[in-house]
Amino acid sequence: MTISTISYKLLPFCLCKSDPSIDSATMSNVATKVAVVGSGISGAVCASALAKNGISVTLFESARGPGGRMSQRREISEDGKELLFDHGAPFFSVSNCDVLKLVHEWESKGLVAEWKENFGSFDCISKKFLDNDQEAPNKKYVGLPGMNSICKALCNETGVESKFGASIGRLECLDDEKWSLTGLDGKNLGHFSGVVLSDKSIASPRFTHVTGRPPPLDLSLTPELALKLQDIPVSPCFALMLAFAEPLSSISVKGFSFKNSEILRWSHCESSKPGRSTARHVSVERWVLHSTANYASGVIAQTGLQKPSSATLTKVAEELFREFQSIGLNIPQPFFMKAHRWGSAFPTASIAREEKCLWDRKKRLAICGDFCVSPNVEGAILSGLAAASKLTEMLSCL
Repeated sequence: MTISTISYKLLPFCLCKSDPSIDSATMSNVATKVAVVGSGISGAVCASALAKNGISVTLFESARGPGGRMSQRREISEDGKELLFDHGAPFFSVSNCDVLKLVHEWESKGLVAEWKENFGSFDCISKKFLDNDQEAPNKKYVGLPGMNSICKALCNETGVESKFGASIGRLECLDDEKWSLTGLDGKNLGHFSGVVLSDKSIASPRFTHVTGRPPPLDLSLTPELALKLQDIPVSPCFALMLAFAEPLSSISVKGFSFKNSEILRWSHCESSKPGRSTARHVSVERWVLHSTANYASGVIAQTGLQKPSSATLTKVAEELFREFQSIGLNIPQPFFMKAHRWGSAFPTASIAREEKCLWDRKKRLAICGDFCVSPNVEGAILSGLAAASKLTEMLSCL
């Protein structure tokens, strides 16, 4: 079994694993199964790190595919064109040395590439672009051929069994230090030696506000963790996906933030990313706009936290695009326009910055995500690695 350098550094085996009195069969029985809930970058990295350290992982994801905020949206235009959008995280930057090693490993496998384009900001009052690349001097990385490609690869690694379209209805901690997972449909999903939750909503009261059901994890089981999970502040956002028949030649950069706009926060040219242009849509230029948190909060205050209706999304799309056109850059009418709501995907607080994850050793429960370290992709990766390290060290000592 080959273990990468980063696995050695971040996921150390406990010395007692080499104890000759503990045979391989015992280790296999004890550490065979860990459940990871959520296949965003934090859960996917955690699952991969556990598998590389000899632990069998079953990953559960309620969506049809992996990625979370790094997912890629596939749309078909009225004339049959396939349109792909990274409608969540447009890119990520790295400053931590350990994460950088992991990114270089992904780069060598063709999973990521640097996005080498000019970026800047636009002042909606002066109607001018400001200095380029002043806000984010670090390299910008994107997944190939989509942001979700990294999570896809991690979820398909040896030792990781991924189950998509599998929503968790209940997590129960049994007397024999095992966990029992049950699906929303009441189906028994198995028993596990440990659990990693990379979806904060599964243990948050917010789950009830959205679904009308109690959270799958009974917070009374982990009172200390429950206090930290009670009310994690989040920043809602609407994303607008646009496709134009011709390039937007009036825009000199491929990504920019908006200053002095109450509606728009960010925009980027999706088709300018490495590996995004193909013969099927070579003449199509795709853009993604992100709203401000205040705008999104205002819409949610009127419509609620439940899944937005098509009428709401249509209205949002029109309002976001109207603002885009009003900045004075001669934006033509797109042939495709669709909005998506990110209700709670962008946390605004870090609840376990030093520990990098929440950990209940007695119950073998780890909770990880960008909300633990920092609200970005790098923070999510660090948290996933930390959760894997906690479980690996404990299970290898049993």
